[in-house]
Amino acid sequence: MRFPQPASRFRPSIRRSVFAAAMVSLAVVPGTAGAATAPFLAHQAVYDLSLKKSRGNASGVNAVRGRILYRFGGSACEGYSTEFRQVSELDSGENKTTLSDLRSTSWEDAEGKSYRFNIESRMNEGDTTQVDGIAERSADGVTVKLKQPVAKTFKLGKDVVFPTEQVRRIIEAAKDGKTILELVVYDGSDGGEKVYNTLTVIGRPISGDAQPKTADPSTANNQLKSLTRWPVTVSYYDRAVKQDAGEQTPVYAMSFELYENGVSRALVLDYNDFVIAGAMTEFNVKDSKPCK
Repeated sequence: MRFPQPASRFRPSIRRSVFAAAMVSLAVVPGTAGAATAPFLAHQAVYDLSLKKSRGNASGVNAVRGRILYRFGGSACEGYSTEFRQVSELDSGENKTTLSDLRSTSWEDAEGKSYRFNIESRMNEGDTTQVDGIAERSADGVTVKLKQPVAKTFKLGKDVVFPTEQVRRIIEAAKDGKTILELVVYDGSDGGEKVYNTLTVIGRPISGDAQPKTADPSTANNQLKSLTRWPVTVSYYDRAVKQDAGEQTPVYAMSFELYENGVSRALVLDYNDFVIAGAMTEFNVKDSKPCK
């Protein structure tokens, strides 16, 4: 799955994912390339947000409060649906707060050929902004047709992948023992025209019987106890920004432990000048229709 990045500091945008997506979701599923393992698990999870770290005096972030609600469903036959909502309040001191409300729904077919998305975001008492569109893959690349915020059609390259496909490839790479994965990702964020270069770093596998430092509802779930998970960090870079000499700074990065069926726990969202922790507080497995 993939998570949103802030507006100004909390600028709403989505890239679900790897959690984009978290908020991101992910796994190798039957009926897709490399299919040989457990399918994605249909589930609902809630994550409570808090300030983990504020870097330097310039950031001016004293506290963060909020919650993420994430629902993932579907199958390799009918495609995958995601519902995501994040409400966040950033406290900058002196009674200055910024309230961000981000909602998104999306659907992606299991082969990564089609992606529909609708994203609504609102800051404080301002107007709601909306991004609505569809992206379709063909032999010569990806065609994006936006309805909102403006009607527009444009092309993206053949190397672009969508959020659920991104997660599938991360899990596939982890199972193959790879530690680095580079992907170009499109998720409809930032007005529907943003494309990200991503760098994923995959840590050593954690066996199902290994006890986490901090337990949560996922580590107590019987369907997850026997599954391998990996510590993963995904950094997102704006592909439109020209890279000068030296190392490019990511727009943001997210770290988490990723189960082989696409569930994510122990979230950390790094927005450069401050870092947010996302602790799972609720987890429920949902029914899904098996493939015939």
